[in-house]
Amino acid sequence: MNTATTPARSRHVVPPDRPRARRGRRTAVAASLLLAAGLLTGNPPTASAAAAPVAVTVNARAGLATVPDTALGVNHAIWDANLGTDETSDLLRAAGVRMLRYPGGSYADIYHWKDHTAPGGYVAPGTDFDTFMAGARRVGAQPMIIANYGTGTPAEAADWVRYANVTKGYGARWWTIGNENYGNGHYGSAWEADHHPDKSASYYANLVVEYADAMKAVDPSIKVGAVLTMPGNWPDGITAGADPGPWNQTVLSVAGPKIDFVDVHWYPGGTAVESLARINHIPDAVWQLRQQLARYAGPNADRIGISLTELNVEQGRNTQPGALFLADAYSGLLENGVFTVQWWNVHNGFDKVSEVAGHTDYGDYGMLSSGGCAADGSVCQPPLNTPFAPYHGLSMMNLFAQPGNQFVRSGTDQPLVTAHAVRRRNGDLAVLLVNKDPDNAHPITIDYAGFTPSAAAPTVHTLTNGASGITTGQGGSATSRTLPAYSLTTLVVRPAEVATGGPATPRTPAVSAVTDRSATIFWPALPPAAGPPVKYEVYRQNGAVSEQLGETTGSSFTVGNLTPGTRYTVNVLARDTAGRVSWSSPPLTFVTGNPTGGTCAVRFSKNNDWGNGYIGGVDIINNGVNTIDGWTLTWTWPTSWQQVSSGWSGNWEQVGTTVTVTHTNDNRKIAPGGSTSAGFVGAYSGPNVLPTTFRLNGTVCTTL
Repeated sequence: MNTATTPARSRHVVPPDRPRARRGRRTAVAASLLLAAGLLTGNPPTASAAAAPVAVTVNARAGLATVPDTALGVNHAIWDANLGTDETSDLLRAAGVRMLRYPGGSYADIYHWKDHTAPGGYVAPGTDFDTFMAGARRVGAQPMIIANYGTGTPAEAADWVRYANVTKGYGARWWTIGNENYGNGHYGSAWEADHHPDKSASYYANLVVEYADAMKAVDPSIKVGAVLTMPGNWPDGITAGADPGPWNQTVLSVAGPKIDFVDVHWYPGGTAVESLARINHIPDAVWQLRQQLARYAGPNADRIGISLTELNVEQGRNTQPGALFLADAYSGLLENGVFTVQWWNVHNGFDKVSEVAGHTDYGDYGMLSSGGCAADGSVCQPPLNTPFAPYHGLSMMNLFAQPGNQFVRSGTDQPLVTAHAVRRRNGDLAVLLVNKDPDNAHPITIDYAGFTPSAAAPTVHTLTNGASGITTGQGGSATSRTLPAYSLTTLVVRPAEVATGGPATPRTPAVSAVTDRSATIFWPALPPAAGPPVKYEVYRQNGAVSEQLGETTGSSFTVGNLTPGTRYTVNVLARDTAGRVSWSSPPLTFVTGNPTGGTCAVRFSKNNDWGNGYIGGVDIINNGVNTIDGWTLTWTWPTSWQQVSSGWSGNWEQVGTTVTVTHTNDNRKIAPGGSTSAGFVGAYSGPNVLPTTFRLNGTVCTTL
């Protein structure tokens, strides 16, 4: 994130010079796809529609990630003169901040820590590294430090590690090499400083290795991260120059064995409605990122963590859309295993002043007011450090998801209402409910699986549109209530009976022998206990509902009757002879294969990716003994934001997410051992997860 360079509290800190035209094209595509899906009609639900209760499901058997102690984070920047003040630190502590990033986005690539300078940028007094660390300690937050890649050296970074952890004993564990280094001009747009003669992904990757070696030679206990792009966001998928592949592939192939985490940013853009809808991209984006790690980062790639260190919206940065987006996106990212999510920014400054959701929005990326005025003096922000709506959204996250809680699967039948839930060690269940409808309250009913709520009234935390803070009370029912328009609500529900004893939680399962129709799931056996052995139950997450696949007294289970080319997420629970059930294990996700040696085979290709589209192709091969006389090929896109825009050498049609292509007169027949091809232009407006299963005349083919 770039900033302006004018000093003092009234200065303007503006967003970076990102590739605006490209982002605009993607926004248009995204809007059209969501319009087609009925999510972005621009017309709020009618009163009668709003009155229909929303069905919410919370499934305590379907465990997701555990909340880490680094979960809630924000960015600090060296142009912010209030970076180290006690007032700022105490506000961040009160909101539950546990990780602070320094020295400030794109400034990191011009910042030299030894003399506290950033040539070409403004550095406020009282923002040096020691001041930052004093503030971080007051907040109770771990630091994440960005080493200067753009204009720095491995030696400079190593010296910083030495000063921080050897000289001062700060114990700074997390270090990222650079900021948005793909924005150095290698792909056309340039906002990130890079003084190296070679700006390629390959050059960055090789220097990351040098940085990691030099820094870990000083302190082997630190964690070093490399910068990647968020799947589905520019320049994901694009290959530039002589790189062997796109940025992520190139960086991971070289630096994967040397790094401990990868760092991505996400600015979904668009209107408030569009930003809130794009939170649906998160599960597939994180999944695709993990697939890239597994494919390119070398052995034991599952040791590599994921951080998301910049996040904000285009519209409603200081008003309720920002708060709703923050809580919904933080929850979605954390439940998918991201170890820290960090809002951009603590203080930032004016951009475009407008009215959003009935309240003044200053276009300010900060979650606390800078207390300044517009350049012409026509509009002034509230007093310094007045919390904006996203600050209250972060405070809601602190009330909802605490370190050590386990996220569990939840869902709703209404796209304008989303739900997240965590299970707490004391037996409580906390449910976060997000009403994204700016005009209508929504009554809801909540169905709990694997958890029986107490008849006692739950604790209720509520943030409504325009409120100056969160209200907390106790009342109502754990199973039904009405959510105010444009609101965040957290229910903390006590169990009907607090369980004592019972089996321990099984550890993360693994998978082997995966075929198109079966897989063997295994896990470490629990330590022996008195009495008969425990029983393990294996569940599949099917949306917010768990489907029991089977049970065993052993520590492995082979599941059959699976569907080829399908993503499965499973959990293991332990049950003792008294019927007491453990917490859910962490989730395991795997994808079944496709048949080998079938009568047909399909090769899917993707070429010339330009960031929201590509040239695709399918090669169809006849492995049978008979001539194919007339063919229909079908597949289903993994997401709702992928489509075939046009095609050739076949008759193309897409209905929903299902693509159908049939023969032409020229390629109707495929002889034994022969093949034919068809091509298309593919479009996407989110993570482009490619299909893996293809059916020819109804038969599942081998995928090449």
